[in-house]
Amino acid sequence: MILFMLFAVTTFNYADRAILSIAGTAMKSELGFDAVTMGFIFSAFSWAYVLGQLPGGWLLDRYGSKRVYAASIFIWSLFTLLQGGVHFLGAAWAVPALFMLRFMVGLAEAPSFPANGRIVAAWFPTTERGTASAIFNSAQYFATVLFAPLMAWITHAYGWSETFVVMGVGGMLLSMIWMRAMHSPKGHPRMTQPELAHIRDGGGLVDMDQGLEAGKGGQVNRGVKLGHLKQLLGNRMLAGVYLGQYCINTITYFFLTWFPIYLVQERGMSILKAGMVASLPAICGFLGGVLGGVISDRLIKRGFSLTWARKIPIVAGLLLSTTMVLCNYVDTQWMVVGIMALAFFGKGVGALGWAVVADTSPKEIIGLTGSLFNTFGNIAGITAPIVIGYIIKETGNFEWALVYVGANALLAVISYLVIVKDIKRVVLKPLDDAEPPYKKLSGVETR
Repeated sequence: MILFMLFAVTTFNYADRAILSIAGTAMKSELGFDAVTMGFIFSAFSWAYVLGQLPGGWLLDRYGSKRVYAASIFIWSLFTLLQGGVHFLGAAWAVPALFMLRFMVGLAEAPSFPANGRIVAAWFPTTERGTASAIFNSAQYFATVLFAPLMAWITHAYGWSETFVVMGVGGMLLSMIWMRAMHSPKGHPRMTQPELAHIRDGGGLVDMDQGLEAGKGGQVNRGVKLGHLKQLLGNRMLAGVYLGQYCINTITYFFLTWFPIYLVQERGMSILKAGMVASLPAICGFLGGVLGGVISDRLIKRGFSLTWARKIPIVAGLLLSTTMVLCNYVDTQWMVVGIMALAFFGKGVGALGWAVVADTSPKEIIGLTGSLFNTFGNIAGITAPIVIGYIIKETGNFEWALVYVGANALLAVISYLVIVKDIKRVVLKPLDDAEPPYKKLSGVETR
């Protein structure tokens, strides 16, 4: 049930990010946006999402996942709903208003994936963590499968603004369900002692949010300091993971933002057909995402080291995702969709970054560590839509845009093979200011 709630919330999370990719063509026609303007509006979400990561991680470590996540869902859904009214402002004010509302959605969503990582680290032992992380992460594909056809139909039948209203109201209702359904392992009313022991003995951090759900404080380390960030940033393994996630998210944001527009502009599909067709690669991404986690956990159970159990599906999947460049050499629509489905399947198999975060984060600051990982990864949400927008404007087509996205997949492979030597939990070194202070004793400095 906990994993189902993570999956459901993450599905709404990605659906709200992707609304513009479905409604974008109709909005461009009505409000007069060009490709570069659309690229900047696409990127507004990620500017705020990146800026909000570290504060979001601190809030999670301070107040716990349940309350912070519930507030996050409600607030981002409210700002999603408000986007449906920007056309009342006229074309001149619609662009800045839409940019700011997308910015606020990104800021509100900032704690979501670090919270997912914290909850998985608390609820799942190591040998189940890859599958659990893959399932909640695969919600990004399921969001397209479920909501892209629905949003395309609403846009076609009623108009693009109604799409924002429907998704906003649905998300606010979901935040209320979350508050009733979500608990820490020790606080869950149906938890049994054998299950708790299974989670704890397998490496689950069952005490992480103990006492925080009711606002009573707890055993969480609130003394996060700049020195902790320096240790994380100076770790070679984490640096490679951060670079890999940036490249993987470049693929993600292409599919979330420009892919439906690619189908309409470059391949001549209608908005309704593009919404339906976009769900096919997403189904393959969903299947690949779940399969990648299952393969990784099965490799651990068969005696592979944690390092290679994570690396093998990551590298193989991302190499497969580079095949999207082949779309530049085919003309028929069904071949384009097939190649994109294969590429999206590979990206799903390789998207195990959050399992790696759960495996490697220092137990004292899991929220902050996940936020730092998500910060670097989602810089791609700023750069990818803008870079692709400029490429389209300068070349008049998507050919070099696909090369750019495929090159990022290859760079992620290099990062995991060359920079990330071993995957293991980071242990924080004691900070000087955390040690007992100096005291004077007979004129001699002592500790």
